[in-house]
Amino acid sequence: MSAVTLGSSELKVSKIILGCALYGSPDCLGRVQDEEESIKQIKTAFDAGINTFDTSNMYSNEQSEVILGKAIRQENLPRDRIAVMTKVFHPVSLDVDGCVDGEAAEHAGSHGYANQYSLAREDIFYSIKKSLERLQLDYIDVLHCHEYDASTPTHETMQALHDAVKAGWVRYVGMSNCRAWQFYVMQSHAVNNALTPFISMQNDYNLLYHQDEHEMLPTLKFLDVSFLPLSSLVNGAMSMPLDQQLALPADNMVPGGRQEWHNTIITRLEEIALQKNITMTEVAVAWSMRHERQYPETPYSSLSNPVGVGALILSGPTTRQLLDAIRGVDVLLTPADVEYLEEPYVPQKLRH
Repeated sequence: MSAVTLGSSELKVSKIILGCALYGSPDCLGRVQDEEESIKQIKTAFDAGINTFDTSNMYSNEQSEVILGKAIRQENLPRDRIAVMTKVFHPVSLDVDGCVDGEAAEHAGSHGYANQYSLAREDIFYSIKKSLERLQLDYIDVLHCHEYDASTPTHETMQALHDAVKAGWVRYVGMSNCRAWQFYVMQSHAVNNALTPFISMQNDYNLLYHQDEHEMLPTLKFLDVSFLPLSSLVNGAMSMPLDQQLALPADNMVPGGRQEWHNTIITRLEEIALQKNITMTEVAVAWSMRHERQYPETPYSSLSNPVGVGALILSGPTTRQLLDAIRGVDVLLTPADVEYLEEPYVPQKLRH
């Protein structure tokens, strides 16, 4: 699989990144893969050309990081040939069989989570230390802030991230789950104060939700930062024919509840897949990657790297979906295909 350079860095990642959110314990997340299946999938992904793995301290209450670290060791994945991404902000539950629910403010000063639930300096250093222990690694390739923290001064967060890079615990930093103005505030502080800037940004982005095209993607283009879309397959809804989805006992694939225009897009996705004799997954991936090739120039950009959609993070795919996604990277949709898929879309409120 071909690689892409993230933002203004020299870090190259595979165009499909294996998301490890659903590795761990069903006590924390309802639908997860057990350890044996998870390790097998990580090895399959690596053998297929995927060199980048995305996790978080909070996924399955730390078990995702533990499993990824075990897979790297057990399968002898060469450290110099893989990139590991994890996140900081949320705490790990003190109850090993549970998860922490609610907003940060509800836990920051009580319930035993002081200095474990924010982007404050102490929280960041503590989280990195524990993540490195669980992953059994000496450094993290990219540390993403899991979401925006309005309670911590931006200068404290960005200085702490910079110091973590200088200490060698982290190579690069990124952001996720925020709005364009929030990203701009944090990135501008780093750039203006000679601190380590973000090289990547993770947000939801798929055929059923692509509001970030209006503000976030142009902002990232201007700042020379790569976009790493989450949820490209929408819990599998972009990979399964509509009649099969509607026949499921519990229809919970589409976040926020299924609407008629969702079904129209899924039906059109299936039509294009049949016309091209490829899978729905391949079409969904090709649509998500289209900005890699078709991103509009701005009068202010003079970039060394083509910044737009850099790579897709696929969390919880079946092995078949994973292999289909790899093929989808090379699928080119026509402008007519894109217009047909996007025409039913209904604008939505921003999720973050």
